Amino acid sequence: MKVVKWLGIAVLVFVGVIALALVVASVVYTPEYVYRVLVWQDSDAFDWQKFPNHPLSAAPAAYHFDEAPDPRVADLFAQLSAAEDWDSFLAANNTQAFIVIQDGKILYENYFNDTQRDSIVTSFSVAKSFTSALIGIAIEEGFIDSVDDSITTYLPELAQRDPRFNQITIRDVLLMASGLDYQEMRSVLFNGDDPLTTYYPDQRKITLENTHVIDAPGAYFQYNKYHPQMLGMILERATGMRVTDYLQTRLWDKIGMEYDGSWSTDSQASDFEKMETGVNARAIDFAKFGELYLHGGLWNGDQVVPAAWVDESTEPLLPDTYDDYYSDYVKAMPDQGYYTYMWWGMARPDGSYDFTAEGDKGQFIYVSPEKNLVIVRNGTSYGIPPHQWLELFNEFARQY
Repeated sequence: MKVVKWLGIAVLVFVGVIALALVVASVVYTPEYVYRVLVWQDSDAFDWQKFPNHPLSAAPAAYHFDEAPDPRVADLFAQLSAAEDWDSFLAANNTQAFIVIQDGKILYENYFNDTQRDSIVTSFSVAKSFTSALIGIAIEEGFIDSVDDSITTYLPELAQRDPRFNQITIRDVLLMASGLDYQEMRSVLFNGDDPLTTYYPDQRKITLENTHVIDAPGAYFQYNKYHPQMLGMILERATGMRVTDYLQTRLWDKIGMEYDGSWSTDSQASDFEKMETGVNARAIDFAKFGELYLHGGLWNGDQVVPAAWVDESTEPLLPDTYDDYYSDYVKAMPDQGYYTYMWWGMARPDGSYDFTAEGDKGQFIYVSPEKNLVIVRNGTSYGIPPHQWLELFNEFARQY
């Protein structure tokens, strides 16, 4: 009986400690944040249904790709993946949409797992590549002077907290080379940078108050989700517009997005775009963004994104300190991996290169300039290792 009594007391103490910890966390971080971390847990491809959002409207004049179906596409991908059937491979690996476009014509387009052409899919970190495009447009329009501007020109609160922020430029942030601390998870469930940049209901506040300089900028690449939040604040302060409205008028309308979309926001109260993940659209419209970059930012004679910006955003960045500069994830990419202005790239020995926007769960907009090719894949999970997708795309581009 004594054992049972002490066991009961131990359980009550344990429950009490957990309850106290949750109360403290709710006071420190807000109840909404604690709820999201505990209940929503890991992000999923249907986050767009959980968060509030700013709507994006279909373009007044929708653009439609010509179609030229080619069975060789599925045959070659099946061969490269050692699959008996490419469609079955895609469906089994949690794919929602898969599109291949060459010379402006759709060679392959198919949808899986209860998804169709007009189904919304999420971008995850593909949103960062949209953010990069908007920075380039804002520079071209004179709202931002240069990528060499200090971020504190637009976010002076950071310098008030630590003058070392003055040394960090917009370029450093675009390259994920700011020297800021970023630890995906820490010892306490709620204070990891990954959950904070995903679920905290005031991203402006957490970005301005919870970022810390630990190294000189430019020394090394480190993936950091505070960076796109900083760029979003710079955009809204420099342009005087919501980021969604800037995307709508400067890019969405101009390249003929066929469907409505949205940009998820951190909360109704804060109403700030989730710059790191939150663009929600249809796969065919994501393909148009890839096609825009394939053609150097030019769309039907209109220079939507400056050509020099597209080049600077996607060309190989291979410093002499490559092995020390890049993370293992980059170094494991096909050919020679690199990262530029929120685009990933793969440099070949002959000087050619492919580049891709990439998001969690296997969202890709893959561009091969040499083959005039765009590949889009969306899914609810990677299904296969991330680099295996890149290897498939890369090898397809070589052989097709």
